[in-house]
Amino acid sequence: MTPPPELNVLDALDLQLLQALQLDGRAPFSRIAAVLGVSDQTVARRFRRLRGSVGLRVIGVTDDALLGRSSWLVRLRCAPDGAEQLAGALARRPDTSYVGLLSGGTEVLCSIKPRGGQEDEPLLARLQRTQLVTSATAQCVLRPFYGGPVGWLNKINALDADQQAALRAPSAEPASPPPVLDDVDETLLALLRRDGRVALTELQTATGQSESVVKRRLDRLRSSGVLYFDVQHTHEPLGHSVMAALWLTVAPSALASVGESLAAHPEVRFAAAVTGVAGVFAATVHRDTRELYTYMSEGIGALDVRSVESALFVRQVKQLTYEPGR
Repeated sequence: MTPPPELNVLDALDLQLLQALQLDGRAPFSRIAAVLGVSDQTVARRFRRLRGSVGLRVIGVTDDALLGRSSWLVRLRCAPDGAEQLAGALARRPDTSYVGLLSGGTEVLCSIKPRGGQEDEPLLARLQRTQLVTSATAQCVLRPFYGGPVGWLNKINALDADQQAALRAPSAEPASPPPVLDDVDETLLALLRRDGRVALTELQTATGQSESVVKRRLDRLRSSGVLYFDVQHTHEPLGHSVMAALWLTVAPSALASVGESLAAHPEVRFAAAVTGVAGVFAATVHRDTRELYTYMSEGIGALDVRSVESALFVRQVKQLTYEPGR
């Protein structure tokens, strides 16, 4: 397996700040500064700079699985010159994330999390009827092995163990049954999906609730695992010019062991067991195509995997949020 990438494009403090935000997206700059040994103003200044240089955004994300909602990976093969248009349309949907162009720009891969009574089958049927689409497949995410609340920035090791412990948000303990969301919760979640660090005063104004009520609501959503915070950023400034999608055909008896191994690989930013023939999907990052080859031949090759299908991302159109022109 290839060693962890050398993250030498950004300096050490930039990388520490990125990992700190992955550990707790709403950590006050004052707490981050105290742990990193710099001033509050330095952290705020670096945060603003990283917003421009690497597209840094902290986004509130709902763990839909805890609410009984499904998540789907949809792969669309498109007519010539149709993929860009389709990717843009999908990126504008509120129920999509991680929309990317694959295979020289002839395919679109996206994650869809239907909300508000939308059903997966009718959406796929509509996509298949779209003239831009020549074929479509959908795989339901059965079990994530890596990703979601545990983001890839946890693997860069910019912070030592003590710093990580000081900055890590309290562990969530999923409630059983899961909490029922009311209108106030939904309003909070909608605002946090746009900006995970939105000020409490704005949350108070939007919900008409007091500061103490808003804080209690946020604590409940986070402690139950329904709400977590993820960090959106570009990968090139961190030394990665290649992103790949991998479909691994795995025997049912090997699903768990392969998934656990993938979760530990520094190249893997997302991995999950999915429906369909392949059984496991993984999204990976690499310095170049030679590193991807080494990872597939040595990292994947060492696992109990029967076959691999791979495709390169040409461009990521949407991560957690859609920002046209980025």
